[in-house]
Amino acid sequence: MSVQIDALTEEYFSSGTVRGLPNKLFIDGNWISAISGEEIETIDPGLGNVFAKVSAAQTEDVELAVNAASKAFKEVWKDFKPSKRGEILAKAADLLEQQSDLFAVVEALDTGKPLAEAQGDVSSSVGALRYYAGCADKIQGDSFPLGDGVFSFSSVEAVGVTAHIIPWNYPLATTIRGVAPALAAGCTAVVKPAEQTPLSALMLAKIFEEAGLPAGVYNVITGTGKNAGSPLVDHPKVQHITFTGSVGTGTLVMQAAARNISSVTLELGGKSPIVALADCDLEKTAEGVLWAIFYNAGQICSAGSRLIVERSIHRKLVEKVVEKTTQLQAGHGLRNTNYGAINSKEQLDKIDSFVQRAKSRGIKCLCGGHPISNEATGKGWFYAPTIMDDVPMGDELVQEEIFGPVLSVQVVDSVEQAGEAANCTDFALAAGVYTQDITHALKLAHEIDSGQVTINDYWAGGIEVPFGGNRKSGIGREKGLEALSNYCTTKSITMSFS
Repeated sequence: MSVQIDALTEEYFSSGTVRGLPNKLFIDGNWISAISGEEIETIDPGLGNVFAKVSAAQTEDVELAVNAASKAFKEVWKDFKPSKRGEILAKAADLLEQQSDLFAVVEALDTGKPLAEAQGDVSSSVGALRYYAGCADKIQGDSFPLGDGVFSFSSVEAVGVTAHIIPWNYPLATTIRGVAPALAAGCTAVVKPAEQTPLSALMLAKIFEEAGLPAGVYNVITGTGKNAGSPLVDHPKVQHITFTGSVGTGTLVMQAAARNISSVTLELGGKSPIVALADCDLEKTAEGVLWAIFYNAGQICSAGSRLIVERSIHRKLVEKVVEKTTQLQAGHGLRNTNYGAINSKEQLDKIDSFVQRAKSRGIKCLCGGHPISNEATGKGWFYAPTIMDDVPMGDELVQEEIFGPVLSVQVVDSVEQAGEAANCTDFALAAGVYTQDITHALKLAHEIDSGQVTINDYWAGGIEVPFGGNRKSGIGREKGLEALSNYCTTKSITMSFS
């Protein structure tokens, strides 16, 4: 670890907090307390202790933020030189990289994930800022060949004020994933981070401010979904909503957007399959399965939560995965372990309820299957990495998103059955295929209904690759050049010379 991380870690464990954390709303370039004066607590999942407090915004605070964003869009940002927008985003990327240790420590504390995972989140966020910085001056229209003395062309313009509702599992990365293309396109943003993980969005405000972003272009309102999130997505001045979260809440967001005819990008639930065919590399597949489900303790929308395996290799592959699973070491995120905490007690209880019901139905638990505590402290919210074997297709372990470290194994007898099993849920976010046969790989990639399919490397891809789901997994795509279309509208202009 770096000297700064060591110092921040020592500071945290001796004082119970980190100095200088933001605790107010960021609206129109100013740090202000919520009008009500109310606050919400931020809890370290690794210990179950409160380590910070932030302002709790309500409707009147949301009104201030949206009006500031609307004013900044009309008066400053929509006509800002695109190359200058790119320069600001690039400067923000440099500043974030320079402060990466601080961001990683705070992200680990806020989410409960291991420090190494938090460092990866910060690094990918830096990359996302740089990617969209390079896009800012490359958003352009087209011309249409009408002939007969008529000239027709299109202008690509920013939609206006955008709302960003951020989840608690990847607060920094998800904020930047939406905000960076929005700002590059000329939109302004109001961000509502999850109440469990409010700090990185606020810290990012300091980065943007130092990078020279005009006041009102980026605003952050912390608070609950009911008091801050709902009035934000209901606001008539919000032209686009980017939401990542549950299907139930996503449905409500879409209903709110419909009332104002606002567009939406929804990244919702997942129950993503990993298909392991008989000819796969067992060692590589086992390693891929391990991290597909147990990275961030399974708290990932696109986690590989279902292993669909051909019967001939079922026992050998599952035994390898179980062996690797027993080597995971749970502990506080700042203690350099490789397996972190569950973000909240509520989520921990939800995960355990799924597993206990499955056991009562007679489904075999190969490992885990119960809450655990931090061995060093006896505190925190942890769940043992769990593998449930030979789960029937219609079982809730297969059909419902658990959002935790629970792998459900489905056994099939052919490539055709594997494809059917992969598509057996209402979700269609991600999928992985492990095989040495390129024909089978491409056949399954074509047949599996999902927003993205990876072959022989579950987490392959990056900011350059469009990401999103089909069916109940969402609408629209984030990342890549395609994400820019969320924040743009096309205007056609036609002129006659006759």
